[in-house]
Amino acid sequence: MAEIAYADFERVDIRVGTVVEARPFPEARKPAYILMIDFGPEIGIKKSSAQITVHYTVEQLVGRQVLGVVNFPPRQIGPVRSEVLTLGFEDEAGAIVLAGVDHQVPNGKKLM
Repeated sequence: MAEIAYADFERVDIRVGTVVEARPFPEARKPAYILMIDFGPEIGIKKSSAQITVHYTVEQLVGRQVLGVVNFPPRQIGPVRSEVLTLGFEDEAGAIVLAGVDHQVPNGKKLM
């Protein structure tokens, strides 16, 4: 993989937020949830479509802190306009495991 300059990394705005609402997204081509994530007073609550149904239920998601890219342009996914990219990693079977923090931090804090 090609190296990038630190300035390139700084352009990607990755913030922590708390899931305040999670619901099924039955119209999605692949199983997914619609998440409403609170990224604090500067950014606010943003919507995300996330294909994380293998490891998580909607009940497990509400109150959980997640990482998201907040400066990508919104993306239309079926009838939903996804405003942030919720971050995660593929497990051995290809299912997504959410990236997060292991201690509570204020919503909206930027990944450094």
